[in-house]
Amino acid sequence: MPRKIRDLLKDLRQAGFVLVSGGKGSHRKFSAKDGQIVTIIPGRDGDDAKPYLERQVQDKINEIKP
Repeated sequence: MPRKIRDLLKDLRQAGFVLVSGGKGSHRKFSAKDGQIVTIIPGRDGDDAKPYLERQVQDKINEIKP
């Protein structure tokens, strides 16, 4: 069963990402490390996350870990 968008957003926030201005419609823009690492998450909280989006979030989280 795929994870929900809300789960991915929770993971990003726990890793230190913050919501920044930008993104249109249901797209949200998150940034870490003074804007050096940015990711855009499409979809509503209850939507199923696509496999590529789950990989993208995990890759961005790994980028900020030392």
